[in-house]
Amino acid sequence: MVNKCPQQFVDFAGSLADASGPILSRHFRTSLPVDTKPDQTPVSIADRDAEQIMRTRISERYPDHGIVGEEYGNDRTDAEYVWVLDPIDGTKAYLAGKPLFGTLIALLQGGIPILGVIDQPILGERWLGASGRQTTFNGTDVTTRECPCLENATLNATSPDLFEDTDNSRFMELSETVTMTMYGGDCYAYGLLASGHIDLVVEADLKPYDFFALVPVVSGAGGRMTDWQGKTLTMESDGRIIATGDATILPQVTGILNA
Repeated sequence: MVNKCPQQFVDFAGSLADASGPILSRHFRTSLPVDTKPDQTPVSIADRDAEQIMRTRISERYPDHGIVGEEYGNDRTDAEYVWVLDPIDGTKAYLAGKPLFGTLIALLQGGIPILGVIDQPILGERWLGASGRQTTFNGTDVTTRECPCLENATLNATSPDLFEDTDNSRFMELSETVTMTMYGGDCYAYGLLASGHIDLVVEADLKPYDFFALVPVVSGAGGRMTDWQGKTLTMESDGRIIATGDATILPQVTGILNA
C-alpha cells in the first residue's frame, strides 16, 4: 500500500509554485537578455530568479532537505527528502511567448517521487500529484482516459529533434502506428495526458528535473511513466521516457521502441 504524502508537503509545494509564478509572469513576453548554457540550451533571469526563490524557501523551511535544481545544481542529495526543481520546463517556449511551459516541483523520499507539481502561471493552471492521492487540476480530481488500442492513441513529443540515430527510426515507427502525432508542450503535455486529453508521451534526453515531478501527476491520474525499457525512473535513468494514460498499451510501446 502506498503511503499518503503528508499534507504539509503538498501545501508547501503549492506555496513554492505561488512564489515562482509571479516572477515568470512579470518577465513573460518582455525583452529578456538570454545566455546560452554549456549544453547549448537558453537561460534567462526568469529561470534563475524563479529557482532561487524556491531554493531559499526550501532551505528556510526544511534545512535538512536536499535540493536538485536545473540552474543552481545539487545540494544534500543524500538526504531522505530531496526537492527537484525546474523553474521553467520549456524555456524556448517561454522566450517565444508561448504559454505552454511550466514550473516543475518534485519531492523525492528515498529517491522515489512522492509529490509532483506542474504549474502554468500564465494560464493559471496547476496539476498536483502525490502518493496515496488522486491527481488534481486546479483542485479538481482528474483521470487519464482509456485507450487499450495503440492504433487509436494520440501521441505527443516535445520535438522530433530529441530523437537521434536509431531512436529516431523507432519513434517514427511508433508515430506511424498511432492515429495522430503532435509536437510541443514540454511538461504541459503530461498535464493534458493526466486530464485525459492525449494518450501517450514519448521523449528522449530528459534530465531528472525534467521528469520527476511528472511521475506522481501521471500515476495519480491512473497512468504510467517508465523508461523505454518499461523500468522505473530513477536518477540514473537515461532520459528516454514513456508516459501512458492507459497502461494496457505500454508493452506495445516498449516493443516498438526496443525493436
